[in-house]
Amino acid sequence: MFAVMKTGGKQYKVASGDILRVEKLAAEAGETVQFNDILMIGDAIGAPTVEGAAVQAEVIDQIKGEKTINFVRRRRKHSSKRTKGHRQQLTLVKVTELLTSGADKSGVKAAIGAAIASAMAHNGEASASVSASAAPKKASAKKASAEAAPAKKADSKPAATGGADDLKELSGVGPALEKKLHENGVTTFAQIAAWTDADVAEMDEKLSFKGRIEREGWIEQAKKLAN
Repeated sequence: MFAVMKTGGKQYKVASGDILRVEKLAAEAGETVQFNDILMIGDAIGAPTVEGAAVQAEVIDQIKGEKTINFVRRRRKHSSKRTKGHRQQLTLVKVTELLTSGADKSGVKAAIGAAIASAMAHNGEASASVSASAAPKKASAKKASAEAAPAKKADSKPAATGGADDLKELSGVGPALEKKLHENGVTTFAQIAAWTDADVAEMDEKLSFKGRIEREGWIEQAKKLAN
């Protein structure tokens, strides 16, 4: 029996015992993880995924892919060119079991991309910070006069959005692109300002940006907007 699973924006046809190189996961060597986005397993075809199905795998090691060279040349009055190398961070896993049902009761840790896990952790810290700062306001609100009530309502809005920034302030980002960034766990300027070359390459691949992040200068813009 084989299954078709999805992780890191790619699809893999797998069987028990297969060894795969997938986009870097938030897991240590020796851990068992579970892929829950199963498009097909055996005779069952998902719509779009097969409910209750999963692929379990053991993490063998965290590795890097082959080095790729990116050369950019701009033909302008003041022409410029740049050469940059990149090695994609990957996780080597061995498929141990295919589950046709009962994935939610297996108790095995879900396979989550390292970039998404980092973004989730960052959002958790931001939410905790917002909640902590909102607590004194909530306590003092009981003693506030009727004139202070509108100000309290305005202050509660950032806490409701979990501290997310308006990413549409970045060059070239509209509502649709902002939604895609949110779906990939990117909600604040601080996250974008902290991106490394590997993070930029990963996001380029996920959202098919093809160098857009560097062309638009998102990281520099985010550093200014985050202050």
